[in-house]
Amino acid sequence: MKVLIIGLGSIAKKHIHALHDLGVTDIWALRSSQNSPKLEGVKNIYFYSEIEDKNFDFFLISNVTSKHSETIEKLLKFKKPFFIEKPVFEVVNETNIKLVNRLMEAKIPTYVACSLRFLDSLREVKKLVKNSRINEVNIYSGSYLPNWRPGTDFRKSYSASKELGGGVHIDLIHELDYLYWIFGKPNNTNSTFSSKSSLDISSYDYANFLWKYDHYNANVVLNYYRRDTKRTMEIITSEETFLVDLMENKILRNNEEIFYSNQKPVETYLPQMKFFLNEVVGNSKCHFNTIDEAYKILQLCLKD
Repeated sequence: MKVLIIGLGSIAKKHIHALHDLGVTDIWALRSSQNSPKLEGVKNIYFYSEIEDKNFDFFLISNVTSKHSETIEKLLKFKKPFFIEKPVFEVVNETNIKLVNRLMEAKIPTYVACSLRFLDSLREVKKLVKNSRINEVNIYSGSYLPNWRPGTDFRKSYSASKELGGGVHIDLIHELDYLYWIFGKPNNTNSTFSSKSSLDISSYDYANFLWKYDHYNANVVLNYYRRDTKRTMEIITSEETFLVDLMENKILRNNEEIFYSNQKPVETYLPQMKFFLNEVVGNSKCHFNTIDEAYKILQLCLKD
C-alpha cells in the first residue's frame, strides 16, 4: 500500500508510526520546499504534478487546517480515498460545502480523524447506554495550553491565535465528535465562546455548548487554562449514573468502577488507522465520520 502525506508535522508522525505497525512502509510526503527536513523512511515529492504517475492508494491530509480546502481541491481529480485530520476545515462557507458535495457525489471514500471514537471506555459506554432513558449528559475537557508544546512559546502557537483560526472549540472538537457519535445530531444548540482567562490570548480559551435532544440536554465545557487536566463524560440515565474518565480510560457506574483499559489515548491512532485501511480504503461503501458528517459537526461547533 502506498500513501501520500500532505503536512509532515507531529500528528503526521503519529500516523506514520501507526502505518509502520500495520506493515505500510511505502510512504511519501508532498513537501513545501526542497529545504524541508528529511524524515527517515519517507520519500519526498515537491509538486502536485509529480503525483500523476505514482499511483497512490490514498492521501493523508495533515497540514494546517486553513489549507485543507485548497489541498483537497487539488487532489480530488485523482479519485483516491482521503484520510483528513480534524477539524475538516477552519470555516463553514459556500466553497467548503460545495467541495464536500463534490466528494460525496464522486463517491470518493473519506474519513476525518477523530481518534477518540477508538478509545476503549467510550466504545464501551456507547454500548452500555444504548437502550437507556437518558436524562442528562455533561462533558468536560480542561487542560493547560502552555503545557501542550513544552519548550515553545504557547502565545505564538496556532492554538493561541484567533487570526490563524485557533481556539479551544476547534482544538477540542473531539468532544463534540464523540457526543455526536454516541447520541446523534441534536435538535438545536446554543454556544458561548470567550477569551477572558489569565492566559491572555486572542483565540477562545473557553467554550460552552448546550445540545438539546428530545428528552434531555447535553452540556459541553472546554477550556485551555486548567492546570490539572480533566477529561470526563457523565451520563445520567433514569436508573444510574455513568462517569467516563477519558484520561484513565475507565467507567464508573454509581461511583463503582465497572470498566478499565490500560490503553492510552495516544494508542487510539493504531486502531483508527487499521479501521481506515480495512474499512475505508478496502471498502468504498463504509460511511464512518465521512467528510459530510465531519462538516455537520463543524457547523455545530462554529454556530454561536
